[in-house]
Amino acid sequence: MEYIDYYKILGVSKTATEDEIKKAYRKLARKFHPDVNPNDKEAHKKFQEINEANEVLSDPEKRKKYDKYGKDWQHGEAQEQARRSYQQQSYDFGGGQFSSGNFDEGRFSDFFASMFGTGGGQSRSKRRGQDLSATLQLNLTDVFKAHKRTITLNGKNIRISVPAGIENGQVLKLKGYGEPGANAGPNGDLFVTFSIINNTAFKKMGNDLYLTQEIDLYTAMLGGELTIDTMHGKIKLKVNPETQNNTKIRVKGKGAPLYKTEDQYGDLYVTYTVKLPQNLTEQQKQLFKELSKL
Repeated sequence: MEYIDYYKILGVSKTATEDEIKKAYRKLARKFHPDVNPNDKEAHKKFQEINEANEVLSDPEKRKKYDKYGKDWQHGEAQEQARRSYQQQSYDFGGGQFSSGNFDEGRFSDFFASMFGTGGGQSRSKRRGQDLSATLQLNLTDVFKAHKRTITLNGKNIRISVPAGIENGQVLKLKGYGEPGANAGPNGDLFVTFSIINNTAFKKMGNDLYLTQEIDLYTAMLGGELTIDTMHGKIKLKVNPETQNNTKIRVKGKGAPLYKTEDQYGDLYVTYTVKLPQNLTEQQKQLFKELSKL
């Protein structure tokens, strides 16, 4: 079996931290996701490799075995048992062909292959099921509260929890919802990528929202009150006299929710654009002329 370098697949070093591995995986998963690359077999293959690499390197125990046993990481425990068995044979029979000193931990022996492989009528190794992927499309207004959604995959309805503040392109892993394993092996996992459509007048950057709001010339010059719609309902804003065009104000706590937190929000930034009056009457024009002379 050809050795697979999972560190190389994710583009991280062997000393990479859990956070570095997670960030590298998310970046590559977005790039090679089948929904982003439809009908691209190479991208699909790459996506499977990325998931497999993440499955190993994101699990401390699997990563430890992988680092120790290399290509035989999945059979690490069995290899340890075989090594102890060889040592016992050596002690019982006074040494010989299978003494502990001759055991090479870097590969499987013929005896080990016949006992733990698929040949010779012996027990077959467990195989983990294949990972699956799906895309869930939501509106921006949907991410303000945690809620449940149902997705259908291979004819099966799967109920998932959508946390508040989920980001566009974010991938959630549902452990055990992939293809069933072989020979009593564990199921694969399901990776759900979220596609967030902005169905509002707001622009979202991180947890902050941005809105451009028109005000008339008279309100800008004389000041006044303005009622606007936010993602949290209607609010009143005070417009100061002599407000300049493109003035930006901050409304604290009226932005988007923090991830998995429904009672903490970013801020709302409102930029005022002053709308000049049109179709002036002769009287209005005269008044502006008089103002210009003052």
